[in-house]
Amino acid sequence: MEYRGPSVYDQEDFRKKYMNHRDRQDSPNIAIEKPIIYELLGDFHGKSVLDLGCGNAAFGKELLHLGAKFYTGIEGSERMSALANQNLIEENAQIYHETMETFRYPTNEYEIITSRFAIHYVDDIQSLFQNVYQSLKEDGRFIFSIQHPLTTSSFKSKKTGDRREDWIVDDYFIEGERKEPWIQKVVVKYHRTTEHYFHALLKAGFTIVDLREGTPEREYFTNEGEFERRQRIPIVLMFSCRK
Repeated sequence: MEYRGPSVYDQEDFRKKYMNHRDRQDSPNIAIEKPIIYELLGDFHGKSVLDLGCGNAAFGKELLHLGAKFYTGIEGSERMSALANQNLIEENAQIYHETMETFRYPTNEYEIITSRFAIHYVDDIQSLFQNVYQSLKEDGRFIFSIQHPLTTSSFKSKKTGDRREDWIVDDYFIEGERKEPWIQKVVVKYHRTTEHYFHALLKAGFTIVDLREGTPEREYFTNEGEFERRQRIPIVLMFSCRK
């Protein structure tokens, strides 16, 4: 069986294993992506934030405790959205059990819109980027991370879903669905070139301020072997954009 969008996160066994994997100190989420997200965010004190694919909203809780004014999370997984609501009890926040595609984006509402490792589940990014653009206030910022297209081009080196020691880059310019063996499940993601993301953002009206490929920094890793492994191929692509 294969899972699309956030549906896989409603599978109890998958979700528990995923959370354990994600929250490891040396995971790409913690050791690579998180420091860059905060760097690209810059000053968010007193700002309203919309987070697309918010998961359990641990990120939102951090933002609020660090000075964000209001946090809105969009999460398509029923179980994850329930966890998000639990995490944000008595916080200045709102969680919507919606997907990025079905959410009704208000106009000129948010100062910052974020998304972390979620947009590669979306088929039509042009419509998504246009919705994000119109939902931002003037001079608002859109900051997001995805799996690097070099790693989504082919899963030939990950046929069993096990840890990869080598990466096959193939069919890079053939965009579309990819079926990734991941934590004993098969998950559908969408492969696009870096160029595709870049031009889709420009077409939506954004000014691209920064682009990052997640260069590993030794200070964020506790394990030397894992640090060396993560220097072999980029696994995250991140954009910082302005309306």
